[in-house]
Amino acid sequence: MTRLNTNQWLALILAVFAVVYLWMAWQIPSFPLPRPVDSDLFPKVLGFTLLGLAALLFFERPAAAVSDDEVADAAAESAQVSDGQPLLLRPWSRVVVTSLAIVAYAFLLVPLGFVLASTGLGFGLSWYYGYKRHVVNLAVALGVVLTLYLTLTRAMGVYLPTGLLPI
Repeated sequence: MTRLNTNQWLALILAVFAVVYLWMAWQIPSFPLPRPVDSDLFPKVLGFTLLGLAALLFFERPAAAVSDDEVADAAAESAQVSDGQPLLLRPWSRVVVTSLAIVAYAFLLVPLGFVLASTGLGFGLSWYYGYKRHVVNLAVALGVVLTLYLTLTRAMGVYLPTGLLPI
């Protein structure tokens, strides 16, 4: 009998969580009026997606084992690199900057609208984390946001703030 590795344990925990989540999704009542997309569709899609990702994680081939010496060397290297980095590029600073960007996004969502605020968040964080191809970055951010916006507003009937754009 083989022992389960860490990824397999995590996959099992996620799978149990996904099954419980799906059970709760099936408890959501349907609207009395017929609708093309009911309120339980999105939770069910999320639950099945999580279950599928847990299965992929379970069957993922584990990486080669890393010795304790290699871990200690990597930690020492990381400490040296972060000391020489500018303040805004240190690992703990990235968490703070990302959190502040999300808070700013929440405050700007209504005045700017979903499309502008979400595109700004996606483009800005990608740029901050070092992606240098700005035209590609903007095209991908705008494409993902517009796809989400049109899917949610046109197909699902969800209201999203339009803000400055007359969409």
